[in-house]
Amino acid sequence: MGYEAGSYDVIVIGAGHAGCEAALAAARMGCSTLLLTINLDAVAYMPCNPSVGGPAKGHVVRELDALGGEMGRNTDKTYIQMRMLNTGKGPAVHALRAQADKFAYQHEMKKTIENTPNLQLRQGMVDELIVNNGVCEGVITQTGAEYRAKAVVLTTGTYLRGKIIIGDLQYESGPNNMRASVKLAQNLKELGFELVRFKTGTPPRVHKNTIDFDKMEIQPGDPEPRAFSYETTETIKDQLPCWLTYTNEETHELINSNLHRAPMYSGAIEGTGPRYCPSIEDKVVRFNDKPRHQIFLEPEGRNTEEMYVQGLSTSLPEEVQLGMLRSMAGMEKVEMMRAGYAIEYDSIVPTQLWPSLETKRLEGLFTAGQINGTSGYEEAAAQGLMAGINAARKVQGKEPVILGRGDAYIGVLIDDLVTKGTSEPYRLLTSRAEYRLLLRHDNADLRLTDIGYEIGLISEERYQRFTKKRALVEQEKERIENTRIRPDHPEVQAVLREVGTPELTEVIGLDQLLRRPEITYAHIERISPAPEELPAEVKEQVEIQIKYDGYIRKSLQQVERMKKVEERRIPTDIDYHLISGMSKEAREKMSKIRPLNIGQASRISGVNPADISVLMVYLEQYNRVASKV
Repeated sequence: MGYEAGSYDVIVIGAGHAGCEAALAAARMGCSTLLLTINLDAVAYMPCNPSVGGPAKGHVVRELDALGGEMGRNTDKTYIQMRMLNTGKGPAVHALRAQADKFAYQHEMKKTIENTPNLQLRQGMVDELIVNNGVCEGVITQTGAEYRAKAVVLTTGTYLRGKIIIGDLQYESGPNNMRASVKLAQNLKELGFELVRFKTGTPPRVHKNTIDFDKMEIQPGDPEPRAFSYETTETIKDQLPCWLTYTNEETHELINSNLHRAPMYSGAIEGTGPRYCPSIEDKVVRFNDKPRHQIFLEPEGRNTEEMYVQGLSTSLPEEVQLGMLRSMAGMEKVEMMRAGYAIEYDSIVPTQLWPSLETKRLEGLFTAGQINGTSGYEEAAAQGLMAGINAARKVQGKEPVILGRGDAYIGVLIDDLVTKGTSEPYRLLTSRAEYRLLLRHDNADLRLTDIGYEIGLISEERYQRFTKKRALVEQEKERIENTRIRPDHPEVQAVLREVGTPELTEVIGLDQLLRRPEITYAHIERISPAPEELPAEVKEQVEIQIKYDGYIRKSLQQVERMKKVEERRIPTDIDYHLISGMSKEAREKMSKIRPLNIGQASRISGVNPADISVLMVYLEQYNRVASKV
């Protein structure tokens, strides 16, 4: 028999990376919030690589921070190494990546949650949703506790009917031998949600003291201080190195001779795995012309000897895993502390969601993270933040916040999921963004802080600092654009000779000089210094915005054109089956996805330009009729 255990504005189920962001956002926006987790010791747990960031993912962490999320701040407090990747390429693909201390990351996030007003953290396994007349009104736990809420956010990660697979061994489990959630998956099915089976995996962990690092290449962190959060002022100095080794012929031979025992190939795994994070057996089969693959050894934390073997994700039997490890340079005598495994789990088909991440089937129910078919901590956290924001705004009777594809990688991620769906665990890549020159790592604050401030997640003090930075950038850009440099300027020709670029023969604008590939803002400072010393982040913005001005303008024009299309709203009650000139496939897809505007409709796979033309004609007639009523 159940009992009434409490009533809240928002309930969040699951305290992984999505759940933590959702609960913190809702509570900070003034909603009484309950965060329920199967295990209090697994809050913000990192079952796979204890790293944050990387290409596209690092951009997302910066965007989260600009909106008032926690992942960036938490990483800055707990990392053991931080590096800027792709520095040899343009600013659009620069990406920050940190190796976190897995245990410190968890403890720090749990502490933040425990000390946040309006937020209660509680251990409990949710078995069922409370539903009345198509509205989600709360949850029931395994112990019979009934919690009521005005909005519920589901962030169950890989726990729904989780199953661990190592060789021939299979057992019901969440990540790292934690309990799986079985009844909730059944309940979602009974409520009419379409579920799919996905799979992800993790590599073995090895004992640091049994590794010969002399045979490996050292990978240190960046010497200059780096941070994800715009609020971080102090950075960690004592970084720990990672190490690089490679698979070889012997490793590949061992894998090939045991493929019949690999669950992926024996048919034991039914779930679809992530294309961009394949297992080592998959890599060896698919890229059989490659003589070796990179393997990184990364510390799991400062106070543990466990090392993460990045690049060796596998579900081969335990003894084969040990053989593979010992076949590599530096690991001839290595001891394995945990075996790698594959995990299968249920996800919901994300086209069942509105762009706000509220489900179409049940009002008041939001879903975020791996339950929506994504892979990665950063993708989960981004969805968690947006679901938490929109759950809180629903409770407060406000319109949802929906980021466009030209606003943020978070907008690209959510639009891809709800419009196109995914047939495999979805990973965000820079190539998925049409406007990646606008969605840079360095300008996340300029793109999103106004929104974070408006919804109440950015403090007044932080906002004032941000507006000052923005004003300084504009001021300095204006100064450079309005300054003319003469050929007889004492410093200019010396600087140009030094960097090997043609000397001046006529008066030109300082901005034209900065657009030369060899010239940096540091050279401009020598030629024509600003009236006051500017912060490094202001100089960086000025240089990028002036250097790439032409490309940026072009991208902004594309975004403006797309915005016009996005503004053409489609009523959600339209019966697409009545639109006779549209293809059958388009009618079926649009009926299922119910796009909110013409832009979203045009991105649905299987919908072609002719279908969109027919739809626009139909909408004009529909709106004329509606305006007469």
